[in-house]
Amino acid sequence: MGPTASGKTALAMELYDRLPCEIVSVDSAMIYRDMNIGTAKPDAEMLARYPHRLIDLRDPAEAYSAADFRSDALAEIERIHKAGKIPLLTGGTMLYFHALLNGLANLPEADPVVRKRIEDEAAEKGWAAIHARLAEVDPQSAERLNPNDSQRLQRALEVYEITGRSMTELWAEQQAQKLDSPVISLSVMPPERSVLHERIEQRFDIMLEQGFEAEVRALWERGDLELSMPSVRCVGYRQMWEYFSGQWDYETMRYKGIVATRQLAKRQITWLRSWENLNWLDTNDRDITDKALKLVNSVII
Repeated sequence: MGPTASGKTALAMELYDRLPCEIVSVDSAMIYRDMNIGTAKPDAEMLARYPHRLIDLRDPAEAYSAADFRSDALAEIERIHKAGKIPLLTGGTMLYFHALLNGLANLPEADPVVRKRIEDEAAEKGWAAIHARLAEVDPQSAERLNPNDSQRLQRALEVYEITGRSMTELWAEQQAQKLDSPVISLSVMPPERSVLHERIEQRFDIMLEQGFEAEVRALWERGDLELSMPSVRCVGYRQMWEYFSGQWDYETMRYKGIVATRQLAKRQITWLRSWENLNWLDTNDRDITDKALKLVNSVII
């Protein structure tokens, strides 16, 4: 794992050369076909040498969720295990990693009607009454929540009224989905944030030199894609799309693309800092591959 432009793919290829492993991409942008330069997707020559599973799965007009990823990744992991090899999951989409390792709770979307009914009841009887009613249908949640925590009380009771099942029950199902294989988590990142920012800027400029504008223009000219779609909202693609629509000039597009990529990296780092049992590796360490191998061998031997 690691923030964008930190060197994850380079390390994955080094490990592929040294271990009996298969690479599984964990990237919510690489799943789209015809989005290659802006996603830093390995080119055809590189993919022939280092095959990546779970890339080019969807047309940019199609949806793909964390649940879809989890299902696809579990299937690939099983195939790799049956072949006697090690799944090497590589990417920066932290939600996908989290869904794979910890499962997904099947919680319903908010229902404005149900939510309003609970709010009206609370206004009439007080949140203590809502807490008491929650205790009847979901005693574990009621015990966990403060009677004054109106937002969480409302959500817990809303879930029950929509599904007929308690939030405690739904969370328990998620816990049962946890990945039972031994896992070692490696995070690739330069210690200095300024170095990461330099790498991000350099990579964005390289993307522009490689024809990123033409790649996005081909998507723009299809006519069936729009900014509300997850594919178009990917970092870099969104800023280029806004440039085509006349919202920015070219230099502003470049600046905003770099800033958006830095913001993405910041979010990824926030995820990583809260990750349990994470092993940090310095991107610029000459011995990074040997250190990674030592950590992996401590698990598989």
